[in-house]
Amino acid sequence: MIGNSLNYILYKSIWSGLDLIFPPVCGGCGRPGARWCDACRERVAVIQTPFCEACGIPLQNAGICPVCRAQPPRFSALRSWAVFDKPVQEALHRLKYRRDIGLGDALAREMVEFVRGLNWQIDTVVPIPLGRKRLKERGYNQVGLIARPLAMALNLEYAPGALVRKRETRSQVGLSRDARRENIRDAFIAGPQVKGKTILMMDDVATTGSTLSAGAEAFLLSGAKSIYALTVARALPRHGLTHA
Repeated sequence: MIGNSLNYILYKSIWSGLDLIFPPVCGGCGRPGARWCDACRERVAVIQTPFCEACGIPLQNAGICPVCRAQPPRFSALRSWAVFDKPVQEALHRLKYRRDIGLGDALAREMVEFVRGLNWQIDTVVPIPLGRKRLKERGYNQVGLIARPLAMALNLEYAPGALVRKRETRSQVGLSRDARRENIRDAFIAGPQVKGKTILMMDDVATTGSTLSAGAEAFLLSGAKSIYALTVARALPRHGLTHA
């Protein structure tokens, strides 16, 4: 898929040109000169093994965590690049609430090799969609700003319309695991174009994985072959960061 590679080169060149005209500041620390500086790059707490083979949450020993044993998620596996802590936490909040859309490409660049190392055989990348009300308020889906350049860099199809939020839901912030699962139950519908495909479903932060599992359920009902889930960050209870 050479076309996607050329598209990504063009995409990066556009942002590089904009950076020359409008000097960027780092999304992690606010220092001028780069959208993601070397100091923040070194501070990222990349999630290491051992972790749950299903949901990817860090464990003391490799295997399946008690939660996934009791209630297996609908996706094949979930992996997160980094802990939801500074500087990634700052960057995601800046992208989400301060309209620093250039950060989407900067974070995607950081994640390319991580995703390649997973060795997942993916056909299509799909971001978790926002509800209509939230999309209207924000004007963009922050997950798509990361997922699109990541798909281009990996030479994968990008299909933002393949998953639709069919009803508005409460914010998941502050809800218990069970409440999150109930809140998001049957909230998504997937299109027929996913039939027979292996999907990489992407979100910005994973807390319990309830949203991603609900999205995976919708894909499976539409005939997808299998679903993998990816997030930029993972909120971990031991860091006191249980909510995005």
